[in-house]
Amino acid sequence: MEEELLHRQALAMAIQQHQLSQRFDNGSMSRRIGSTSSRRRTTNLSDPFSNTNNKQLPEFLENIKTKKFVLVHGEGFGAWCWYKSIALLEETGLQPVALDLMGSGIDITDTNSVTTLAEYSKPLIDFLEKLPEDDKVILVGHSSGGACISYALEHLPHKISKAVYLCATMISDGQRPFDVFAEELGSAELFSPESKSLVYGNGKDKPPTGFMFEKQHLNGLYFNQSPSKDVALAMVSMRPIPLGPMMEKLSLTSEKYGTGRRFYIQTLDDYALSPDIQEKLVRENPPEGVFMIKGSDHCPFFSKPQSLHKVLLEIAQIP
Repeated sequence: MEEELLHRQALAMAIQQHQLSQRFDNGSMSRRIGSTSSRRRTTNLSDPFSNTNNKQLPEFLENIKTKKFVLVHGEGFGAWCWYKSIALLEETGLQPVALDLMGSGIDITDTNSVTTLAEYSKPLIDFLEKLPEDDKVILVGHSSGGACISYALEHLPHKISKAVYLCATMISDGQRPFDVFAEELGSAELFSPESKSLVYGNGKDKPPTGFMFEKQHLNGLYFNQSPSKDVALAMVSMRPIPLGPMMEKLSLTSEKYGTGRRFYIQTLDDYALSPDIQEKLVRENPPEGVFMIKGSDHCPFFSKPQSLHKVLLEIAQIP
């Protein structure tokens, strides 16, 4: 009960903090569209609302063909982590939806029972399958949620207008989401049998079923630029990460996944997935466009929500 009360207090404080700060910040961003070679030209992003008043807003929205955004959280998080992005997108006249993956957020499934990427992604796939026949969405996947939107691109490409990878595991065919983090964080200590972060849902004599970073690791890796109230919200809301989906190799084809329009957003002050690792993902599996948010940790929906919002609007307007 005390943890639930603390969760509610942290959420209330975070929402109040957001409501008191409605101005767009001047977060420095840049973008790269087209070829992802080292010769790409980097240009500054303009604010889509500069010199724009309320009367011009409908005309601005007319340039956005797909107005539905589906926000997919990363490991340990839930739909709750997108509360700032949801408010900003709704204020713009767009239609955001944030989902809880299986065993995440307020989904009642026991995390230890989620063993495959298909199970983990089921809420996303169910949502896409129930869309009206001609409806499409812009998918946004954070961190390991990138594997889920890749899975969706492979299975329901006709429902996805664009797929946006937010400092995410945009891996290639035959790779595992776990491999990206193992390369970045190293697995010797964090994933050793003695690690306090491993969850043994079926008993110590069986393989681990989940993983949960200790608080000192979370603070240093994920929230090095995030406001303290958002960190407090995360600390009482995050749940263990099911290991099965993270250890599964993706099966992606050029006929389905390969036809999707992919965009990548790099976070340049990220300690969980460093800019070098993100650049490697982009280089090995080139998307249509690459955007960068300076001064953002691994959770730009907390640390740079206005900058993230501007990038999402920019991507939405690309023909």
